[in-house]
Amino acid sequence: MQRKPYTRYSREFKLEAVRQAALGEKPKAQIARALGIRVGHLREWRIQFEEEARTGVTQPPPVASQDLEQMRRENAKLRIENEILKKAAIYFAGESK
Repeated sequence: MQRKPYTRYSREFKLEAVRQAALGEKPKAQIARALGIRVGHLREWRIQFEEEARTGVTQPPPVASQDLEQMRRENAKLRIENEILKKAAIYFAGESK
């Protein structure tokens, strides 16, 4: 059985979903079904937003932290390649004399 691809939801989508659940006009299961998410997502997002409200610190989106980590790895790789190219240039400049 193939797994459903991982979906990332925007902060606005999450806030709207939590807002609808908080209004209590419809059961949480019905809201989750209509939005195509699990009921557990509503609970997790509500807890996350409550924590942010308490601390005043918002969590960076996972995409941003993953992009940052990927850029750091790429930067380290490029530094190594740059050092190799510098040494090669010095070597070949010495050979041509």
